[in-house]
Amino acid sequence: MSQSAINIQIELDNNKVAEKIQWEATDAGEQREAKAMILGFWDKHEKNTMRIDLWTKEMTVDEMKFFVHQTLLTLSDSFERSTGDTRMASTMKDFCEYYAEKMNLNPGV
Repeated sequence: MSQSAINIQIELDNNKVAEKIQWEATDAGEQREAKAMILGFWDKHEKNTMRIDLWTKEMTVDEMKFFVHQTLLTLSDSFERSTGDTRMASTMKDFCEYYAEKMNLNPGV
């Protein structure tokens, strides 16, 4: 059995607001910097999602709009792969198109 670790380091200011987010995966080998993160865990005992949402002071509103859009798209893909429910995944992607239109995003940029 092999193992992999993901390490996340958060640098906070005096008010405990994230200033810097760095992460590293043992499989990738290099430390990367991020402006935002959404991390979710399914607690099998509580049958509930535990999550951490963080963004740095540098994250702009426009970047957050794109980040949320891309996160929703990847969740649609994950949902489809894990459940095989292509109909609902397609509905989720339709919402992503609606979101992009309402937020005036050009997802190809």
